[in-house]
Amino acid sequence: MGAPIDLIASDVLDHYRTYSLIELYLHAPTKLMEQSCFQLEPHTRDLIIEKYYSIDDVVAREILGKKLTSRYRKDLDEVGEKTCVKLKSCRRQFDNVKRIFRAVEELPGTLTNNIKQHFFISNELAKKYACIVFLACLRFETSKKKLQYLSFSDLLTCSHSIMIYWTYTYQHTGPEYYDTEMDKEFLLDLRELRCLLDKEKEIKHLVCLRLKPVLLERAFHELDGNFRSYWRALITIACNLHRNRELRDLFVDLCEKLVEPWRQNGWNHDQVNKFLSSITQSVLDLEISRDQETRCLWDRYMQVITICLDKMYHI
Repeated sequence: MGAPIDLIASDVLDHYRTYSLIELYLHAPTKLMEQSCFQLEPHTRDLIIEKYYSIDDVVAREILGKKLTSRYRKDLDEVGEKTCVKLKSCRRQFDNVKRIFRAVEELPGTLTNNIKQHFFISNELAKKYACIVFLACLRFETSKKKLQYLSFSDLLTCSHSIMIYWTYTYQHTGPEYYDTEMDKEFLLDLRELRCLLDKEKEIKHLVCLRLKPVLLERAFHELDGNFRSYWRALITIACNLHRNRELRDLFVDLCEKLVEPWRQNGWNHDQVNKFLSSITQSVLDLEISRDQETRCLWDRYMQVITICLDKMYHI
């Protein structure tokens, strides 16, 4: 349009100066809503907040499992090199995670709603931060080398399934219930599933009846030969979840006891899903006229295990 370069440069610098002033309010978006220094259209204000709190999945994955300390902040240059995200952006994202974690970790209610109410970000973005806060609060192990293949999206899905089915909010509603607090009674009751070990033959028979028509002969024979180890792994993990250490190692145990053996035996993703669906339904069918409590425990337990193994199984 023929504008001189000096004018364009001056305009750009004005934007940078304005941003440096607005950024102070972005640390607490409620203040941005209340301030009168900057006349911002609602849609512009919402866009600025959403962009400022945006987080790259690759950076989020690196932050998971790390302590949100100033010492780790100094090492973010390694995260930048690994993820190809600029150091300044990595620092902004780290600071936002730390800020949101401190603001909501002890608030009653659900994480996603609390984050949305306090930081005015979209539901999708709030769910990402809720995942990070949840895994940090419960100290789930996500950093071990054998888990590095899992993406942030995988762990996002897994963590939300745990928040839905295994915390107190599953059976209770109200502001006094947190989805960062595991349902301790449920985790203790899972020890009752040990009685299913005595019903292995019956369960195996029902599973094989379901899967024989839909599996290739080789795959069926492999399942028939290794059913006991898969079955006992599922029950053992359930019976130990009441211990904090075992709960924190949930993803490690699922990887070591099920995902890795399935990979070694050449399972495909469809086979994993068919097995999980079949074994879940077989127990429910077997217990339909027997123990309703065992039936409910198993169903609630397998809701999470099925979702987690579906996301964790990469060929």
